[in-house]
Amino acid sequence: MIAVKSKFQNVLSPLITVVGGLTLAMLFASFSDARASDKSDFSLKQHCPPSFEKNAKGHCMLRTMYEFYDSVQNRGVGGTQTSLPDHRDGFTPAQIDLGRFLFFDPLLSKDGSLSCASCHQPDKGFSDDLDRSVGITGEKVTRSAPTLWNVAFLDKFFWDGRADTLEEQAVGPLFDPKEMGNNPQQLLASLRENSVYPGMFKQAFPQSHQIEIAQIATALTAFQTSLISLNSRYDQYAHGFHDALNENEIKGLNIFRSFVARCAECHQPPLFTNSQIAVIGTPEPEGLPFDPGAQVPFNDKRMRGGFKVPTLRNIAKTAPYMHSGGMGSLKEAAEFYTKGRGHAIPEREELLIHWHIWEPNLTDEELDRIVDFLHTLSDESLAPQIPEVLPSGLPAVDAKFAARKQRQKNLSGDKPMPLSSKNNKQMASSINNQQQDNVKEVSGDIYE
Repeated sequence: MIAVKSKFQNVLSPLITVVGGLTLAMLFASFSDARASDKSDFSLKQHCPPSFEKNAKGHCMLRTMYEFYDSVQNRGVGGTQTSLPDHRDGFTPAQIDLGRFLFFDPLLSKDGSLSCASCHQPDKGFSDDLDRSVGITGEKVTRSAPTLWNVAFLDKFFWDGRADTLEEQAVGPLFDPKEMGNNPQQLLASLRENSVYPGMFKQAFPQSHQIEIAQIATALTAFQTSLISLNSRYDQYAHGFHDALNENEIKGLNIFRSFVARCAECHQPPLFTNSQIAVIGTPEPEGLPFDPGAQVPFNDKRMRGGFKVPTLRNIAKTAPYMHSGGMGSLKEAAEFYTKGRGHAIPEREELLIHWHIWEPNLTDEELDRIVDFLHTLSDESLAPQIPEVLPSGLPAVDAKFAARKQRQKNLSGDKPMPLSSKNNKQMASSINNQQQDNVKEVSGDIYE
């Protein structure tokens, strides 16, 4: 999923070490003209992504089968044919497409080394398969990168629920010194001085005279609201095609929805989340301090150790699990809930465990059936197309970042691989070859 490598990178590499005070983003900005003219005129799309319909005002409105069902009221916990909650849509095709380019462009980071897509990779469920994501400093941040699928339906963002809107969520990582490390002044300068982006912003926001932070947030929000995953085998089953699931998967669904397991009381269909904060008492990985979670932004001791209930959509693609990636498999995560209420609470901690957490005493077979069912929630049919070329000329996720993630995995004992310079070159070559295989442009189209 790596964008085409800039032909200027080899030229710039020795210069970067001697040009003090200039960021990679600013260095590459001066080469945008040649890069852009080689491959694209960067005209933004005028048609909506799949599953969206353009209305008379030119706005993209989401259309799903769930519109034909009633609300969850009087339908029972975990009912299959229930309507979706309110959601964000109504952006223009140009705003969505601009957000797509911004999402994949490392120009948004302090030094041009990583993009939003570095931690939210489409082929990894819009996560990054790390326990905790790696920021611009090369160190792991506090929490894992959650999936972005179906964020249009959510009303709380970040693991601790501290943001109420996608716009607020979108800019948070941009200016976090441990994540993308940028600041508003540099970000605006990078985009305004780029030879391509001002014209793109004018296409998306024709009434505006220059690029502003609010427009960046709106475009990123527009793109994120287009990430819809509602056509899994489970959805086909829910809409009446019962052959979509096999016998074991149906058993798993029934266990999942039962008042014994009680999974669906928090992971409520059809989104498989209730968007609430829950204290469940998950342990931190060894060596990490206890994470107070939602207690901090809400200033409420009752929410100590509380985190947002994540969606289970595409859950098979987003291991490891929990807010700090402490559980490596779906079965391990499911088993946590059957080991006893509060069994993993650290000494000297007093947590108000959510009342849904109890001791269902599920068997290994029942846990296996739940895992079987969770795999039916996978659907990436509307995954956005990764831009072939970015306005900055930078790759969407560079080889250095990919190698850094591999080193982090090696330190964690996960699939060790020698990281000689030869291996790094092979990795970069593999990444670029993969991108070349996936650069055909089609219709469509943050950090936690």
